[in-house]
Amino acid sequence: MVIGAGQAGLSAAYHLRRVGLSQVVLDAEDSPGGAWRHRSPTLTMDRVHGIFDLPGLARPSVDPERAAAEAVPEYFAAYEAQMGLDVIRSYKVGKVQPGFTVDDKWRARGIVNATGTWTRPHWPFYPGRFDGRQLHYASYAGPAEFAGLNVVVVGGGHSAMHVLSEVGAVARSTLWVTRREPDFRPGGFDGREVVALVEQRVRAGLPPQSVVSVTGLTYTPVVTEALERGVLTRRPMFTHLVGDGVSWGEEVFPADVIVWATGFRADLRHLAPLKLREPGGGIRMDGTRVVADPLVHLVGYGPSASTVGANRAGRAAALDLARRLAPHKTLRAG
Repeated sequence: MVIGAGQAGLSAAYHLRRVGLSQVVLDAEDSPGGAWRHRSPTLTMDRVHGIFDLPGLARPSVDPERAAAEAVPEYFAAYEAQMGLDVIRSYKVGKVQPGFTVDDKWRARGIVNATGTWTRPHWPFYPGRFDGRQLHYASYAGPAEFAGLNVVVVGGGHSAMHVLSEVGAVARSTLWVTRREPDFRPGGFDGREVVALVEQRVRAGLPPQSVVSVTGLTYTPVVTEALERGVLTRRPMFTHLVGDGVSWGEEVFPADVIVWATGFRADLRHLAPLKLREPGGGIRMDGTRVVADPLVHLVGYGPSASTVGANRAGRAAALDLARRLAPHKTLRAG
């Protein structure tokens, strides 16, 4: 059973077929594209932080100014059709019971979970009350609605960069606040080192940290644009909310809107009956395999929470399940 048909789920389904394991793919969305369907229409392909080809089908050339929310789902749809993947849609899994009974409708021999994070935006708590509008980056639809307003953007990752780079051109004022000092890395980052750091946490059964906490901020087109607009003067986190803004003790910054670009959490609630979590709050992993139940694999989780990592994770999960469920087969996964 593959749960989720984004990048990681489609990759896993492809590789499961390659190793001779049949699968049912369930997806909560009503059409292909995963979380990409919900991205802001202003996030164009030339501003996307990174997309990698799905296994077996290269992405076609697209207009760099085309919205990613259109181009990527179109590619995923073509992939499903060309690879003959039969995805059961508009179906949100309620719970997976021990023995891998899924919603009392299906019985699986193994689970590949690829439900991602988009449906679980993280809203941190700060004391006080704000009378203006608050929204999470998951609901951000472009800068037009912020024209002439005082906007606070909370968060130190690429989502915050996306908002600031656009809103800075139309807002009356912007304020960027983060819990930690931003870590700009002109030379980029070592992908292997990043994976190792994230993997270290999930091997210990701790929740994965945000991607930017280990990669830092690289000089993508979005970051460069925000720098050129002069909106990356960072302030430390405010201490509390007030009716007309945010405050650090007696200092108040007036605000009409707060945009919480504060990341997401893995959507694993349907796996709760399997009791996979460790005392540290995370799920102890060995690669993509859950240590507490080796027939459960999480792809797009922890070190595989990137498009290139999702592809590798799908292949690794398929090979490991094949070794456990069909140990006498000759295994190949391209």
